[in-house]
Amino acid sequence: MRSGALTVVLPVRNEAVNLRAWWRSAAQHLPEGARVLVVHDFEDDDTLPVARALADEGAPLRTLRSRGVGFPDALLTGLLAAERGPVLVTMADLSDDLAALPRMLAAWAEGADLVVGSRFIAGGQVVGGSAPKRWLARWGSLALHRLAAFPVRDASNAFRVYDAELVRRLRPEPSVGFEMAFALLLAAWQAGARIVEVPVAWRGRERGASHFRLRWIPRYGRLWVRALRHGLALRRKRTHEARRLERR
Repeated sequence: MRSGALTVVLPVRNEAVNLRAWWRSAAQHLPEGARVLVVHDFEDDDTLPVARALADEGAPLRTLRSRGVGFPDALLTGLLAAERGPVLVTMADLSDDLAALPRMLAAWAEGADLVVGSRFIAGGQVVGGSAPKRWLARWGSLALHRLAAFPVRDASNAFRVYDAELVRRLRPEPSVGFEMAFALLLAAWQAGARIVEVPVAWRGRERGASHFRLRWIPRYGRLWVRALRHGLALRRKRTHEARRLERR
């Protein structure tokens, strides 16, 4: 069984309205010894005064400047800041239900390299949010799972636990937005990582502005096609190997 202190990666952009409520909720579920990295692009981000005030009050929060600008850079900056152990990625907009965290950490402790919080399996749930985006996420992931044996049924949810050592081995496709979560999952699959999915609840943002952009959707499509090709190639390889063994 693995063990290690949890690092939480919290990419933010002007989440002052949500951060204190996020901490009150998260603190109920984070294990002892966990630390939270609040990863930001700019020093004038309104999240930072709240994060520093929480830290002064004793919360294990530390602000970390992203190596670039945008969600992909913030995500990778936080992931690579963890030297070892499990690394949770979650959002500050209160969309992720951290009640699923103990189960996710148990899967990591039992050997999973990547634990995906899945909204679209039994026990998962989606409340609110954009209906078209929700439809695309659900049925795009399901089609990929069925056609190419993709290892999970929720390719786009960023709520995950990564093994820190895995992150350093990944070479994801370049990304400009939230599709980086899909790119990391695809890279992990291509690298042969052990991937497990755990049902989670997700709730649409109630306060603050959404940072999702429709212009990212074609990038999800390109990643979907690459994942499909990889899955079909694996299927052909397995079929070829099975036939070769039968001829022996």
